[in-house]
Amino acid sequence: MVRLCAVMLVCLLGSLISVQVEAGTHWSAGFHRLTFLDPLDLQPMSAIAFYPSTDSKKISKVDGYQIAAGEDATIAMGRFPLLMLSHGNTGTPLALHDLATSLARKGFVVVAVIHPGDNYKDHSRLGSLSNLYGRPLQISEAISAALMDPMLSAYVDGLHVGVIGYSAGGETALILAGAQPDLQRLRKYCAERPMDRDACTRQGELIADRDDLRAEADPRVGALMLMAPLSLMFGRHTLADVHVPVLLYSGDGDQLLALDKNAEALARKLPQAPSFKLLPGAGHFVFLAPCTDEQQVTTPGLCTDAEGVDRVDIHRSLSADAVRFFSDTLSQPSRAGLQTAHQE
Repeated sequence: MVRLCAVMLVCLLGSLISVQVEAGTHWSAGFHRLTFLDPLDLQPMSAIAFYPSTDSKKISKVDGYQIAAGEDATIAMGRFPLLMLSHGNTGTPLALHDLATSLARKGFVVVAVIHPGDNYKDHSRLGSLSNLYGRPLQISEAISAALMDPMLSAYVDGLHVGVIGYSAGGETALILAGAQPDLQRLRKYCAERPMDRDACTRQGELIADRDDLRAEADPRVGALMLMAPLSLMFGRHTLADVHVPVLLYSGDGDQLLALDKNAEALARKLPQAPSFKLLPGAGHFVFLAPCTDEQQVTTPGLCTDAEGVDRVDIHRSLSADAVRFFSDTLSQPSRAGLQTAHQE
Protein backbone atom coordinates (compact mmCIF):
# COMPACT_ATOMS: atom_id res chain seq x y z
CA MET A 1 0.00 0.00 0.00
CA VAL A 2 2.86 2.38 0.86
CA ARG A 3 4.56 1.65 -2.44
CA LEU A 4 1.29 2.18 -4.34
CA CYS A 5 0.83 5.56 -2.66
CA ALA A 6 4.37 6.52 -3.55
CA VAL A 7 3.79 5.62 -7.20
CA MET A 8 0.57 7.61 -7.26
CA LEU A 9 2.37 10.60 -5.73
CA VAL A 10 5.10 10.43 -8.38
CA CYS A 11 2.47 10.32 -11.12
CA LEU A 12 0.65 13.26 -9.59
CA LEU A 13 3.84 15.28 -9.35
CA GLY A 14 4.66 14.35 -12.93
CA SER A 15 1.28 15.67 -14.03
CA LEU A 16 1.82 18.90 -12.13
CA ILE A 17 5.23 19.35 -13.69
CA SER A 18 3.82 18.73 -17.16
CA VAL A 19 1.21 21.45 -16.58
CA GLN A 20 3.95 23.79 -15.40
CA VAL A 21 6.02 23.09 -18.50
CA GLU A 22 3.11 24.27 -20.63
CA ALA A 23 3.09 27.53 -18.71
CA GLY A 24 6.88 27.76 -18.77
CA THR A 25 6.93 29.55 -22.10
CA HIS A 26 5.53 32.53 -20.19
CA TRP A 27 7.87 32.40 -17.21
CA SER A 28 9.18 35.63 -15.79
CA ALA A 29 12.30 35.86 -13.62
CA GLY A 30 12.67 36.25 -9.88
CA PHE A 31 15.75 36.86 -7.80
CA HIS A 32 16.77 35.85 -4.31
CA ARG A 33 19.72 37.07 -2.25
CA LEU A 34 22.07 34.50 -0.75
CA THR A 35 24.56 35.02 2.07
CA PHE A 36 27.15 32.42 3.05
CA LEU A 37 30.74 32.29 4.31
CA ASP A 38 33.76 33.01 2.14
CA PRO A 39 35.88 29.82 2.35
CA LEU A 40 39.05 31.97 2.44
CA ASP A 41 38.36 33.82 5.69
CA LEU A 42 34.90 32.70 6.85
CA GLN A 43 33.53 36.22 6.46
CA PRO A 44 30.06 36.73 4.94
CA MET A 45 29.86 36.91 1.15
CA SER A 46 26.86 37.23 -1.12
CA ALA A 47 25.30 36.14 -4.37
CA ILE A 48 22.06 36.74 -6.24
CA ALA A 49 20.10 33.79 -7.58
CA PHE A 50 17.87 34.32 -10.63
CA TYR A 51 15.15 31.72 -11.25
CA PRO A 52 11.98 31.06 -13.29
CA SER A 53 8.87 32.58 -11.73
CA THR A 54 5.13 32.38 -12.31
CA ASP A 55 4.60 35.98 -11.19
CA SER A 56 4.04 38.77 -13.68
CA LYS A 57 7.15 40.43 -15.09
CA LYS A 58 8.72 43.05 -12.86
CA ILE A 59 11.61 45.49 -13.20
CA SER A 60 13.75 46.00 -10.10
CA LYS A 61 16.59 48.44 -9.52
CA VAL A 62 19.54 46.67 -7.91
CA ASP A 63 22.81 48.51 -7.31
CA GLY A 64 22.08 50.90 -10.17
CA TYR A 65 21.02 48.22 -12.68
CA GLN A 66 17.53 47.82 -14.11
CA ILE A 67 16.92 44.10 -13.64
CA ALA A 68 14.00 42.27 -15.29
CA ALA A 69 13.19 40.24 -12.19
CA GLY A 70 11.17 40.53 -8.99
CA GLU A 71 12.74 39.94 -5.60
CA ASP A 72 11.61 36.67 -3.98
CA ALA A 73 8.90 36.19 -6.60
CA THR A 74 7.02 32.88 -6.70
CA ILE A 75 9.24 30.08 -8.02
CA ALA A 76 7.92 27.98 -10.90
CA MET A 77 7.25 24.27 -10.35
CA GLY A 78 10.14 21.99 -11.27
CA ARG A 79 13.76 21.15 -10.51
CA PHE A 80 16.02 23.32 -12.62
CA PRO A 81 19.67 23.01 -13.61
CA LEU A 82 22.06 25.29 -11.75
CA LEU A 83 24.34 27.79 -13.48
CA MET A 84 27.02 29.73 -11.61
CA LEU A 85 28.11 33.15 -12.88
CA SER A 86 31.63 34.47 -12.21
CA HIS A 87 32.35 38.11 -13.10
CA GLY A 88 35.58 39.78 -14.22
CA ASN A 89 38.25 41.48 -12.11
CA THR A 90 36.88 44.45 -10.12
CA GLY A 91 33.46 43.85 -11.67
CA THR A 92 29.96 42.81 -10.69
CA PRO A 93 27.79 39.96 -11.93
CA LEU A 94 24.91 42.40 -12.26
CA ALA A 95 26.65 43.77 -15.36
CA LEU A 96 25.58 40.47 -16.97
CA HIS A 97 22.03 40.66 -15.66
CA ASP A 98 20.30 40.27 -19.02
CA LEU A 99 21.97 36.90 -19.66
CA ALA A 100 21.04 35.72 -16.17
CA THR A 101 17.39 36.71 -16.46
CA SER A 102 17.12 35.31 -20.00
CA LEU A 103 18.32 31.93 -18.76
CA ALA A 104 16.01 32.10 -15.74
CA ARG A 105 12.99 32.68 -17.97
CA LYS A 106 13.93 29.51 -19.89
CA GLY A 107 14.20 27.22 -16.89
CA PHE A 108 17.58 27.67 -15.21
CA VAL A 109 18.62 28.87 -11.78
CA VAL A 110 21.55 31.27 -12.24
CA VAL A 111 23.59 32.15 -9.16
CA ALA A 112 25.62 35.33 -9.69
CA VAL A 113 28.47 35.42 -7.18
CA ILE A 114 30.05 38.64 -5.92
CA HIS A 115 33.72 37.73 -5.38
CA PRO A 116 35.05 39.18 -2.10
CA GLY A 117 38.26 41.15 -2.57
CA ASP A 118 37.75 41.38 -6.32
CA ASN A 119 34.66 43.39 -7.14
CA TYR A 120 33.77 46.95 -8.02
CA LYS A 121 33.74 47.99 -4.36
CA ASP A 122 36.63 45.95 -3.00
CA HIS A 123 39.96 45.36 -4.79
CA SER A 124 41.87 44.01 -1.78
CA ARG A 125 42.72 40.61 -3.31
CA LEU A 126 43.36 41.76 -6.85
CA GLY A 127 46.55 40.30 -8.33
CA SER A 128 47.03 37.80 -5.51
CA LEU A 129 47.32 34.04 -5.19
CA SER A 130 44.33 34.09 -2.85
CA ASN A 131 42.25 35.60 -5.63
CA LEU A 132 43.43 33.17 -8.30
CA TYR A 133 42.80 30.10 -6.19
CA GLY A 134 40.07 31.54 -3.98
CA ARG A 135 37.57 32.52 -6.67
CA PRO A 136 36.88 28.88 -7.67
CA LEU A 137 36.50 27.94 -4.01
CA GLN A 138 33.94 30.74 -3.64
CA ILE A 139 31.95 29.40 -6.60
CA SER A 140 32.00 25.91 -5.10
CA GLU A 141 30.77 27.29 -1.80
CA ALA A 142 28.01 29.15 -3.63
CA ILE A 143 26.90 25.90 -5.31
CA SER A 144 26.56 24.30 -1.90
CA ALA A 145 24.77 27.35 -0.51
CA ALA A 146 22.19 27.29 -3.31
CA LEU A 147 21.58 23.57 -2.80
CA MET A 148 20.94 24.16 0.92
CA ASP A 149 19.03 27.44 0.69
CA PRO A 150 15.57 27.13 2.31
CA MET A 151 13.87 28.93 -0.57
CA LEU A 152 15.75 27.42 -3.52
CA SER A 153 16.85 23.92 -2.55
CA ALA A 154 13.64 22.13 -3.55
CA TYR A 155 13.80 23.64 -7.05
CA VAL A 156 17.49 23.23 -7.89
CA ASP A 157 18.91 20.20 -9.66
CA GLY A 158 22.35 19.77 -8.10
CA LEU A 159 23.25 16.92 -10.45
CA HIS A 160 23.41 19.32 -13.41
CA VAL A 161 25.66 22.32 -12.83
CA GLY A 162 27.28 24.68 -15.32
CA VAL A 163 29.52 27.72 -14.95
CA ILE A 164 29.43 30.98 -16.90
CA GLY A 165 32.70 32.91 -16.73
CA TYR A 166 33.40 36.38 -18.11
CA SER A 167 36.98 37.69 -18.38
CA ALA A 168 38.75 36.63 -15.14
CA GLY A 169 35.62 34.60 -14.45
CA GLY A 170 36.64 32.44 -17.41
CA GLU A 171 39.87 31.59 -15.61
CA THR A 172 37.83 30.74 -12.53
CA ALA A 173 35.50 28.50 -14.55
CA LEU A 174 38.39 26.62 -16.15
CA ILE A 175 39.95 25.87 -12.77
CA LEU A 176 36.61 24.50 -11.56
CA ALA A 177 36.61 22.16 -14.58
CA GLY A 178 40.11 20.84 -13.85
CA ALA A 179 42.58 23.34 -15.38
CA GLN A 180 45.81 24.04 -13.49
CA PRO A 181 47.26 27.58 -13.75
CA ASP A 182 50.94 27.77 -14.68
CA LEU A 183 52.41 30.90 -13.07
CA GLN A 184 55.49 30.68 -15.28
CA ARG A 185 53.34 31.21 -18.36
CA LEU A 186 52.22 34.57 -16.97
CA ARG A 187 55.83 35.59 -16.24
CA LYS A 188 56.86 34.63 -19.77
CA TYR A 189 53.96 36.52 -21.30
CA CYS A 190 54.80 39.67 -19.36
CA ALA A 191 58.45 39.44 -20.39
CA GLU A 192 57.29 39.36 -24.02
CA ARG A 193 54.53 41.97 -23.67
CA PRO A 194 55.39 44.25 -20.74
CA MET A 195 53.06 46.96 -22.09
CA ASP A 196 50.00 44.89 -21.15
CA ARG A 197 49.08 47.02 -18.17
CA ASP A 198 46.15 44.85 -17.17
CA ALA A 199 47.93 41.49 -16.92
CA CYS A 200 51.44 42.71 -16.14
CA THR A 201 51.14 45.41 -13.49
CA ARG A 202 53.69 43.45 -11.40
CA GLN A 203 55.71 42.02 -14.29
CA GLY A 204 53.77 38.78 -14.12
CA GLU A 205 54.26 38.17 -10.40
CA LEU A 206 51.21 37.50 -8.25
CA ILE A 207 51.13 38.65 -4.62
CA ALA A 208 52.05 35.60 -2.54
CA ASP A 209 49.58 36.28 0.26
CA ARG A 210 48.66 32.61 0.83
CA ASP A 211 50.82 29.49 0.56
CA ASP A 212 48.10 27.03 1.55
CA LEU A 213 45.88 27.32 -1.52
CA ARG A 214 45.91 25.28 -4.70
CA ALA A 215 43.71 24.99 -7.78
CA GLU A 216 40.72 22.83 -6.84
CA ALA A 217 38.29 21.45 -9.39
CA ASP A 218 34.64 20.84 -8.54
CA PRO A 219 33.34 17.52 -9.91
CA ARG A 220 29.78 18.88 -9.87
CA VAL A 221 30.58 21.20 -12.82
CA GLY A 222 29.45 19.71 -16.12
CA ALA A 223 29.68 22.51 -18.72
CA LEU A 224 31.31 25.92 -19.21
CA MET A 225 30.28 29.05 -21.07
CA LEU A 226 33.26 31.43 -21.40
CA MET A 227 33.10 35.02 -22.64
CA ALA A 228 36.37 36.85 -23.42
CA PRO A 229 38.12 34.54 -20.95
CA LEU A 230 41.41 35.34 -19.26
CA SER A 231 43.37 32.16 -19.98
CA LEU A 232 47.02 33.21 -20.27
CA MET A 233 48.18 30.76 -17.63
CA PHE A 234 46.85 27.62 -19.29
CA GLY A 235 48.81 25.49 -21.73
CA ARG A 236 47.83 22.27 -23.43
CA HIS A 237 49.16 20.11 -20.59
CA THR A 238 47.52 22.21 -17.86
CA LEU A 239 44.16 21.91 -19.64
CA ALA A 240 44.43 18.15 -20.02
CA ASP A 241 41.90 17.43 -17.28
CA VAL A 242 39.18 19.71 -18.69
CA HIS A 243 36.72 17.25 -20.22
CA VAL A 244 33.44 19.18 -20.05
CA PRO A 245 31.73 20.83 -23.04
CA VAL A 246 32.71 24.47 -23.58
CA LEU A 247 30.92 27.32 -25.36
CA LEU A 248 33.52 30.00 -26.04
CA TYR A 249 32.85 33.59 -27.11
CA SER A 250 35.29 36.40 -27.83
CA GLY A 251 35.51 39.58 -29.87
CA ASP A 252 38.26 40.15 -32.40
CA GLY A 253 38.38 43.81 -31.33
CA ASP A 254 39.25 43.03 -27.70
CA GLN A 255 41.82 45.61 -26.60
CA LEU A 256 42.00 44.40 -22.99
CA LEU A 257 42.87 40.71 -23.35
CA ALA A 258 45.17 39.64 -26.17
CA LEU A 259 43.03 37.41 -28.37
CA ASP A 260 45.94 35.28 -29.62
CA LYS A 261 47.10 34.43 -26.10
CA ASN A 262 43.68 33.98 -24.53
CA ALA A 263 40.53 32.82 -26.37
CA GLU A 264 42.20 31.73 -29.63
CA ALA A 265 44.94 29.84 -27.81
CA LEU A 266 42.39 28.27 -25.47
CA ALA A 267 40.27 27.08 -28.41
CA ARG A 268 43.30 25.27 -29.86
CA LYS A 269 44.49 23.71 -26.61
CA LEU A 270 41.36 22.39 -24.91
CA PRO A 271 41.26 18.57 -25.08
CA GLN A 272 37.70 18.72 -26.41
CA ALA A 273 37.26 21.37 -29.11
CA PRO A 274 34.89 24.07 -27.89
CA SER A 275 32.11 25.71 -29.82
CA PHE A 276 34.06 28.93 -30.56
CA LYS A 277 32.28 32.05 -31.74
CA LEU A 278 34.38 35.08 -32.66
CA LEU A 279 32.46 38.35 -32.94
CA PRO A 280 33.74 40.72 -35.66
CA GLY A 281 34.73 44.13 -34.32
CA ALA A 282 33.51 43.42 -30.80
CA GLY A 283 35.53 44.60 -27.82
CA HIS A 284 35.99 43.19 -24.34
CA PHE A 285 32.96 44.90 -22.81
CA VAL A 286 30.44 43.90 -25.47
CA PHE A 287 29.43 41.00 -23.20
CA LEU A 288 28.14 43.38 -20.54
CA ALA A 289 24.42 44.06 -20.72
CA PRO A 290 23.31 46.83 -23.12
CA CYS A 291 23.55 50.12 -21.27
CA THR A 292 20.80 52.48 -20.20
CA ASP A 293 21.00 56.14 -21.21
CA GLU A 294 22.29 56.96 -17.74
CA GLN A 295 25.04 54.34 -17.97
CA GLN A 296 26.03 55.64 -21.39
CA VAL A 297 26.80 58.96 -19.71
CA THR A 298 28.41 57.70 -16.49
CA THR A 299 30.45 54.78 -17.90
CA PRO A 300 30.98 55.40 -21.62
CA GLY A 301 34.07 53.20 -21.69
CA LEU A 302 31.99 50.17 -20.76
CA CYS A 303 29.06 51.08 -22.99
CA THR A 304 30.54 52.27 -26.28
CA ASP A 305 31.08 49.68 -29.01
CA ALA A 306 32.87 49.97 -32.32
CA GLU A 307 30.93 51.18 -35.32
CA GLY A 308 28.83 48.41 -36.77
CA VAL A 309 28.72 46.38 -33.53
CA ASP A 310 25.15 45.92 -32.32
CA ARG A 311 25.33 44.94 -28.65
CA VAL A 312 21.58 44.38 -28.37
CA ASP A 313 21.60 41.94 -31.28
CA ILE A 314 24.71 40.20 -29.96
CA HIS A 315 23.04 39.66 -26.59
CA ARG A 316 19.92 38.31 -28.22
CA SER A 317 22.01 35.66 -29.98
CA LEU A 318 24.24 35.11 -26.96
CA SER A 319 21.29 34.34 -24.69
CA ALA A 320 19.71 31.99 -27.23
CA ASP A 321 23.02 30.16 -27.67
CA ALA A 322 23.43 29.85 -23.90
CA VAL A 323 19.96 28.30 -23.55
CA ARG A 324 20.63 25.79 -26.32
CA PHE A 325 24.12 24.95 -25.08
CA PHE A 326 23.20 24.30 -21.46
CA SER A 327 19.99 22.53 -22.50
CA ASP A 328 22.03 20.11 -24.58
CA THR A 329 24.97 19.63 -22.24
CA LEU A 330 23.04 19.47 -18.96
CA SER A 331 19.96 17.77 -20.38
CA GLN A 332 17.85 15.13 -18.72
CA PRO A 333 14.54 14.08 -20.35
CA SER A 334 12.50 14.09 -17.15
CA ARG A 335 13.53 17.54 -15.95
CA ALA A 336 10.88 20.22 -16.40
CA GLY A 337 13.19 23.16 -16.88
CA LEU A 338 15.11 21.75 -19.83
CA GLN A 339 12.00 20.51 -21.63
CA THR A 340 10.84 24.10 -21.62
CA ALA A 341 14.21 25.41 -22.68
CA HIS A 342 13.92 23.48 -25.94
CA GLN A 343 10.69 25.29 -26.75
CA GLU A 344 12.48 28.59 -27.41
